[in-house]
Amino acid sequence: MSHAPLKGIRILDLTNVLAGPFCCHQLAHMGADVIKVETPGTGDLARQLGADPERNADLMGVSFLAQNPGKRSITLNLKSPSGKRILKELVQKSDALVENFRPGVMARLGLDYETLRQKNPRLVYCAISGFGQDGPLSKLPAYDQIVQGMSGVMSITGDPDTAPYRVGYPMADTIGGMTAAFAIAAALANTAQDRGTFIDVSMLEAVIATMGWVVSNHLIAGQTPNPNGNDNFTASPSGTFKTADGVMNLAANKQEQFETLCEIVGNPALVNDPRFADRKSRLANRAVLTAELEAAFVMAPTLEWVEKLTAKGVPAGPVWSVPQALKHPQIADRGLLQSHCVGHENLQFVGVGVKLDGIAPKVDSPPPVLSAHTKDILTELGYNDAQISGLKRDGAI
Repeated sequence: MSHAPLKGIRILDLTNVLAGPFCCHQLAHMGADVIKVETPGTGDLARQLGADPERNADLMGVSFLAQNPGKRSITLNLKSPSGKRILKELVQKSDALVENFRPGVMARLGLDYETLRQKNPRLVYCAISGFGQDGPLSKLPAYDQIVQGMSGVMSITGDPDTAPYRVGYPMADTIGGMTAAFAIAAALANTAQDRGTFIDVSMLEAVIATMGWVVSNHLIAGQTPNPNGNDNFTASPSGTFKTADGVMNLAANKQEQFETLCEIVGNPALVNDPRFADRKSRLANRAVLTAELEAAFVMAPTLEWVEKLTAKGVPAGPVWSVPQALKHPQIADRGLLQSHCVGHENLQFVGVGVKLDGIAPKVDSPPPVLSAHTKDILTELGYNDAQISGLKRDGAI
């Protein structure tokens, strides 16, 4: 099917918490068979995280539910000889493996890329870490908060009086996972290479790579990036403005948009004011221009201004809360939100934000209960009931 381009691809997901699970979340929605390999008894730490204590106690925490629909769960003790053997057997029948242990952990387990590629020479092996597999920081653990701070993101988030500010969700984890998913898909598509690939994803580098404009302003133009609050550092008036009932986002970046804006707010003289004559002068006099515009904006509510501005081609929009965004038909009706039964409840989940040939990719099953598919997967590998019982007695599964 066109909306399942990775159908027939098997991914082994050895990851925990967010960066790795988010990576495999993308791949599962593209049709891959994702087998989540978890520690017996506890599983992914995210199973114990989230805003619902009862779900955490049941090892089905909201944080786990968010990134794991469509996956199958097998528990393996990778410190036991039998657990290692089973993983190698899975590797022989898989296309890719994703892990986000600290660099060196898989080697100590005897399950590093060089070892596993002997079982499957075409294996795509992706290691996600905070800082990469080498370098002076490589052994440090990968925490989103730490990476946000060290990447420079926090130094430019907030305004001069409040920075540094962290982004309000685990942005570094998510960007790391998305980067990994892209690299894995690219490696799987490389049919010209008749061998495997080792992918080394640094969350720190992945985040910096998304900061191309501000980084290049430093590298090429010698401008040190600074916090600008809600103002767009490339244009004015472009940012957040006060209205009668709150705030509104505006992005009148082009000259014709600025001229139209001045007409709509009833102050066409601003166009001929030398302080606002062109993009450069408007940036230099941003505070004065903002005050002039807000004097008009505070006379009417946000949605009234948004309707007037967008009708004339001036980009504007409200600042929504998360619940408001999710309720809007633009989100609610396009397939981003998907439903799955977890126990006796029908819960909503977020998909991956794309459509393929007009269809939003969707997985067929809910996030798995810990070890829910261990027997099925071992049976696929050729184990019988007696052997599976023995593995359980030995603590291998």
